[in-house]
Amino acid sequence: MPTPDFISRLRSKIGHDLLWLAGATAVVFDGDRVLLVKRSDNGEWTPVTGIVDPGELPSDTAVREVLEETGVSCAVESLAWVNVTGLRVYTNGDHARYLDHTFRCRYLGGQARVADDESSEVGWFPIDALPLMDAVHLERIMTARDHRGPTRLRPPISSDERR
Repeated sequence: MPTPDFISRLRSKIGHDLLWLAGATAVVFDGDRVLLVKRSDNGEWTPVTGIVDPGELPSDTAVREVLEETGVSCAVESLAWVNVTGLRVYTNGDHARYLDHTFRCRYLGGQARVADDESSEVGWFPIDALPLMDAVHLERIMTARDHRGPTRLRPPISSDERR
């Protein structure tokens, strides 16, 4: 997976220090099926994710990344969740956190396929028969599926936080 040019330029100045980046997650539905990719870097099944380019709207990032990675066209229906990821430490030592924008998207057309080197498999899965995946990706899918009304701005408050 090539690192975006703007990140490479930043890394030339700050090295492996923490970068705060905007990201987008596209949860694409076709009826009761959801589009997933199996990442080539870690073998995990996830919705399509990507880094927002400078000046790009996160919703445009979601649509662009789905097309680039899967060959599928989609339309954003709503922003379902805004969340901050945990610290990511990449194999090269780079540190990053992402302000993730999770979008509920609707399938428009195209044949789902591996369209770039970021994934090793692409497929549609029934919502009740998803492959094993990290809890945060499952939460993104379920939040997008169940989203109605205002955008979810933070995780639910735990009983410890209420005290």
